[in-house]
Amino acid sequence: MSNPNQLGGIIHTYQQYDPVNFPSPNADAPDLASPAMEHLLKYGDTRRLTEEELANAIHLDPSQIAGLGPTLESLRAMLEERKRKILETYETEKVLHKADRAFTDAARKATPPAHLEKRFRKAVQEQQLYDLENLFFAADDDRSAFAGQIVGLTQRLGDKYQLEQMASKYHFTGREKMTILQALEIKQELEDIDKLLEQLKEAQKNAKIGIIDMELLEQFAEANDLQALRQMMEQVNEYLRQQMEQQGINKDGKSLTLTPKAYRLFQSRLLSTIFEGIQESKTGKHDPVTGEGPVEIERTKHYEFGDSITQMDIPATIINALLRQAPGSPAPDSPAAPSGDCGGSSSGA
Repeated sequence: MSNPNQLGGIIHTYQQYDPVNFPSPNADAPDLASPAMEHLLKYGDTRRLTEEELANAIHLDPSQIAGLGPTLESLRAMLEERKRKILETYETEKVLHKADRAFTDAARKATPPAHLEKRFRKAVQEQQLYDLENLFFAADDDRSAFAGQIVGLTQRLGDKYQLEQMASKYHFTGREKMTILQALEIKQELEDIDKLLEQLKEAQKNAKIGIIDMELLEQFAEANDLQALRQMMEQVNEYLRQQMEQQGINKDGKSLTLTPKAYRLFQSRLLSTIFEGIQESKTGKHDPVTGEGPVEIERTKHYEFGDSITQMDIPATIINALLRQAPGSPAPDSPAAPSGDCGGSSSGA
């Protein structure tokens, strides 16, 4: 008989999420209606909106996707380690000399025709690809020996440019020499690593796994890591498809269309955003808005000794006098003490 205390053959690992409800049931659903409506307002036609574009416009919480953070972080660490080893292995000074010498030797062996001799020497001296390309078109025959020499010379100069760019962009500290072809391959590898690192960094912020170039990542990552990442990607895509259906976004072939339900959701969120910024008045009254703008409300104040008579609000003063006095002249007896209103600003004059 087997030991009753022996563990069973299946070990369930708690991954901090419910595989049926993805992501966590407590997480807020992403807003798909708003980016879809913004796309409609921008282009005027929702048929331009694809599923990939909508996915790129949505922000998800990476913490809700179990294992996503550690998986992306391990891939970043792997790529950064590979980049570090390359930079600590090779040096670039020798290969730059090789590239320069290859260009010089190719230029020395070229035999330009007499009428292009001066232009050719100037182009070689200034090392401009544009000038060499113009020389190719200026040749009498694009199948001539000189035309072929220009093609080879252009390639040598292009290699030199690329290696100079690599040496200025990356800090190599190793001592191992490289051939020109090997250096160009290493340059491409470093650029691919930088591209993937940027994609992984972006995916860690907003769970946009779809932006990761999986074919390129296959050149560096282990199969197990890629399989786990693909599973997470499929989970995210399935979750977004469910949310699209719930929020009234239908798929019509390769494009998306908005139903009235999506319009209502967008309008509701828009109104909520507007009214969240409005503060309630405790008395139920609102002070008038004054100041510079298309409509300015005039204000006046009672006359005080020393106020300029030019700022007096004449119509309001006459009306006040008529209201206070019996029939007769509304003008005050003493001009030194007018009882009207004076404008508190130039607008009240």
